Amino acid sequence: MAQLLIINAKLLDCGAGELRDGASLLAIDDKIVEIEEGGRTLRAPGDAVVIDANGRTLMPGLIDAHVHAAITTVDLAAMLRKQSSWIGIEAKFILEGMLKRGFTTVRDAGGLDTGNANALERGQIRGPRVFRSGRVLSQTGGHGDFDPVDHSPGICACCIKTSYFAHIADGVDAVRRAAREELKAGAHQIKVMAGGGVASPSDPVDMVQYTEPEIRAAVEEAEARRTYAFAHAYIPEAITRAVRAGVRSIEHGNLIDEATAKVMAERGCFLVPTLVVYDQIAQFGRSLRFPEASMKKLGDVSDAGLRSLEIARAAGVKMGYGTDLLGELHPAQSKEFEIRSQALPPVEIIRSATTINAELLGKVGLLGDLRVGAFADFLLVNGDPLKEIDVLSAQGERLDLIVRGGEIITNRIS
Repeated sequence: MAQLLIINAKLLDCGAGELRDGASLLAIDDKIVEIEEGGRTLRAPGDAVVIDANGRTLMPGLIDAHVHAAITTVDLAAMLRKQSSWIGIEAKFILEGMLKRGFTTVRDAGGLDTGNANALERGQIRGPRVFRSGRVLSQTGGHGDFDPVDHSPGICACCIKTSYFAHIADGVDAVRRAAREELKAGAHQIKVMAGGGVASPSDPVDMVQYTEPEIRAAVEEAEARRTYAFAHAYIPEAITRAVRAGVRSIEHGNLIDEATAKVMAERGCFLVPTLVVYDQIAQFGRSLRFPEASMKKLGDVSDAGLRSLEIARAAGVKMGYGTDLLGELHPAQSKEFEIRSQALPPVEIIRSATTINAELLGKVGLLGDLRVGAFADFLLVNGDPLKEIDVLSAQGERLDLIVRGGEIITNRIS
């Protein structure tokens, strides 16, 4: 039975947005079993590992609700040529890098298969806990369709084209079948492409994708498994259609307007912005062979990113933390904190990566918070993130302790 005791910490209460001195925390195996505050130090069990925080900030492990661990290069043409075993090996290192940046939980938004999930569960990959979406669902010519234009397509009404990343499924029945296949394979939730995107070759950003009945079919199948569907969308019409169909979150949403944000807030739909990916592609996309057609679409969404945060905040939309980084860009995962700080106060950004994302994942009480009964996922931070958000945006360099499920991942203290 592994026991870990943290003493002399400042506890960050993300919900209250305050830092409290004199805290100690005891974890046994993978759960938090006791917390004391106000200088009342817990007594260490005989064989416990004891770490003196010496006034460092004790906070929950971070949650990234939009990652692509299995898209292992920005060169998407090269990605299509990679063997699944090669992708799996590269994904291992990407996942392990996420954990070292303090992200103890992630939601993979498309591409990660059961092999990596099994390796994580068995400890063969020392990475975050992962909520896997499996293959995304896309219409023909949608954001998940990377096939070149075929001048003699073999069209069949019953056909679902499948790649490592997506099912290309058209019509209610095909969407339903594709969703069932991913849920059968262990997907924790289902992702649908409800609008145009940057990376895909044949769809403009302002395109609306999937009909409302098609999206609702995915939502119904997910709900039958006691989970949810979520949607990629940028423009108001695509967002509104997906929200009406019952999705739990909208990914990106850069071109949202006030009326659409109001609909999201009324329906309790989350927004997961991913601003860092546009920042990184703008800097490094061409040198890393990101498709030129996609580079030209980048400006359509990147310039509106910060404004989308302001619109969603004003409407009362709950915003999660996401990054959407690809391949070589993953080391910038924590920069999302820095970018959002241009529009939001630190406490709201921290909540997005802790309590709000826990609610989005349906794991309130287990993730994103320091409380008895929660998973022992926590960090000791060298600094006060409520005053200086850059302690979290430094890619793990100011995280002196990272603990995931009671296991010490990084320890710069002892």
